[in-house]
Amino acid sequence: MKKIIVIIGILVTTLNSCSDYIDEDNRSYGSAEQYFITAPGFESLVNTNYAALKDVYGGDPWLFEAGTDMYSEGRNQEPEGLAKYLTLSSSSQGVDQLYRTCYSSIQQANKGLYYSGITEKSSTLDTRIGELKFLRANAYFLLVQTYGGVPVVLENINTAVTSFDRNTAEQVYTQIIKDLDEALPLVADGAYTGRVNKRAVQNLLAKVYLTRGYETFGNATDFATAAALADKVINGQALAVSFDNVVKPGNEMNAETIFSVQFSIASNATGTTSLGSSQNYWFSSYLGAAASGNPYPNRSYTLCPTVYALSLFEKGDKRWEGTFMTEIYSRYYDYYDVADKTALKIAHFYEPKWFTQADRDAYIAAHKDLGKVVAPATTPTGYHIWGSYSSAAAAGGDYNLIPVRKFDDPKAPYSGATSVNFNTTPYTVATNRSSTRDFIIARLGETYLIAAEAYFKAGDSPTALTRLNEVRKRAGGGVAGVIPVLTTIDINTILDERGRELLGEYHRWFDLKRTGTLVQRTVLFNPKVTSANAFNGQNGNLKVLRPIPQAALDLNRNNDFPQNPAY
Repeated sequence: MKKIIVIIGILVTTLNSCSDYIDEDNRSYGSAEQYFITAPGFESLVNTNYAALKDVYGGDPWLFEAGTDMYSEGRNQEPEGLAKYLTLSSSSQGVDQLYRTCYSSIQQANKGLYYSGITEKSSTLDTRIGELKFLRANAYFLLVQTYGGVPVVLENINTAVTSFDRNTAEQVYTQIIKDLDEALPLVADGAYTGRVNKRAVQNLLAKVYLTRGYETFGNATDFATAAALADKVINGQALAVSFDNVVKPGNEMNAETIFSVQFSIASNATGTTSLGSSQNYWFSSYLGAAASGNPYPNRSYTLCPTVYALSLFEKGDKRWEGTFMTEIYSRYYDYYDVADKTALKIAHFYEPKWFTQADRDAYIAAHKDLGKVVAPATTPTGYHIWGSYSSAAAAGGDYNLIPVRKFDDPKAPYSGATSVNFNTTPYTVATNRSSTRDFIIARLGETYLIAAEAYFKAGDSPTALTRLNEVRKRAGGGVAGVIPVLTTIDINTILDERGRELLGEYHRWFDLKRTGTLVQRTVLFNPKVTSANAFNGQNGNLKVLRPIPQAALDLNRNNDFPQNPAY
């Protein structure tokens, strides 16, 4: 296996601190090499590995969410290739994001593991080794799902090496599982504090086995193994936190959080619009300028929920109001900033699909501040009828798209966006990564759905339904039957439930790719991808993997390094 450090551009090894308690600090210990062989220096090096997660998850979401059944572009344009597939190539905008950030994370982990063998011993040394192996495995898991087989690099590299080999996807999965198996006995047990613990390792292992089970090289026992691991993570814990509190700003460290990227006002202080997460920026319409009373981050109006995504929610499902801001006060953030809302005026209301005409008439009669009725419309300007505010109909003015509120951050500073050109095509990029909220990578609600999918694929539909219906019970406010208990299950049932529970949480493209439904469901539900022909690649191959970025290929002097077959 060839060594690699220059994968694409410059791999960043100087990263910002991860939180108040995961902090990098070098106080006059001389060179980095001298510092890392001390116990405080090694601790700082491990903390830098946690900070690397900020760039993996904190930036643009295209590789996680674009080009799926749940979201399509609204007023602003998504990257053409990733969103619509037809023009997707190795040079497409955004293709390199995970290749670049994950290899930076891998290099940091390799550096930490190298110094773990020469640094001074401490009571936490073995625990930190386990954490590093988890973080490396997580990066490789993102890579292998996105690009297929990639170079497996396990050495600490201090010089640029630009000739490297490509491992198979099967070899990458083998390394991921090896790292996680070795991490499991080393990491700490007990409650989640922001660092990797046994539960986080088991949860990732469950998802790795579940995903490998779909591959041609998967083992016959992969789905059963995934189900057993997911149940170990669940360990009898009910979904006792209300959905509204699961997604409540500032409550990210609730009892159901398994692993997250740690952000904070303090850690963002030296770059308030560049060091945080941008998750609060996507999935919503524009909310107006700061001068209009919106001092917090504006929205991109780019990744917009499709009609399918909005149609998933049923009457009584608490996730409808927990996910979307269905009622908007004259000033959007009064929802968070004003304790007594009795005197506030509702300026916008987004009607759910289950409203009858009588429900509509009653709501309008009770809310006189929704604006005038302007012909040919028959409802006030602030009343958005069902079917008028999805990505298919949201290319117009402000508030024409229902805002996704589950990522709102009332503490983030205001910042806008800018339009730039990529190959002469304009697209919008966030000028802010301003969110101070922790970015939740894994939580218990998803673990129940991982278990459901794994049991279903293992042939145990009754247990799969039991796990899935627990998620629906919580969605009904913790009362079974508020929304219907499901009695049959298939892969579409599972994907629908994942859509309700996890909207916008950076899982969807991986879900569709894993289950082999990417082409079918995107064509069926995404209004900007209307034909399966958009997925057609070279020599009859489909674009169900992303291409290896052209910049990585250009840097590689190994002529035997193949591009993915569709490109």
